[in-house]
Amino acid sequence: MSLHRSPPPSTAAVSAGDGCLSGFLLPPLAVLVVGGMMAFFLLRPADVAATAGEALLVETTLEAPFSPVQGNLSPVFTDEVDYWAEAILRWAAAAGLDPNLAATVMQIESCGDPRALSSAGAMGLFQVMPYHFTADENPYAPDTNATRGLDYLRRSLEAAAGNPRLALAGYNGGIGVIGRSESTWATQTVRYAYWGSGIYAEASSGAEESLRLQEWLVTSGLSLCRQAAERLGISP
Repeated sequence: MSLHRSPPPSTAAVSAGDGCLSGFLLPPLAVLVVGGMMAFFLLRPADVAATAGEALLVETTLEAPFSPVQGNLSPVFTDEVDYWAEAILRWAAAAGLDPNLAATVMQIESCGDPRALSSAGAMGLFQVMPYHFTADENPYAPDTNATRGLDYLRRSLEAAAGNPRLALAGYNGGIGVIGRSESTWATQTVRYAYWGSGIYAEASSGAEESLRLQEWLVTSGLSLCRQAAERLGISP
């Protein structure tokens, strides 16, 4: 996400009237008017400073790195992820995240299978690596898995200055990839950012379905979602 500010007024524009004042004698009435205007601005520095401060406060508020979205989950996600909709809203609110971003991660990580286990050892709904848990935690417990996974997603989003595509890349490849050239990203991370950013963009736009999600299902997601459906007892 990029933010743009209007450039400050140039000094040339402020001093454009100097030639007029230096070349002619003004009529008495004009002198009084100009003198009054100068006195007005000279005698009100506190008000001007206060106004500038208020403007800066408003601008700073508007430039928060990300703004969590509340409400219902988008209908674009598969039934296996929608099974967790109420919990996703709760987990995302606790983490300060858009629930559609949290659902996007669940979609491509586990498709809602709470017992999912990757070849690298990532576990549960959000495919969290073992070293993120304490010794007394159950990595497969949905609340615990969501807490650890979404905390990492939040930190990744902050490191990406609110850019969801970079945050998704950081979730997959480690937050350190965010500051590196994309040409150095692992192929898996490039694909993850592609799938995730497209699904999230369509989910957050109010679309009824996601073409990127359908593409993901056909390419690599069908078997994952079939396993999740069996685990959750969802009929095809």
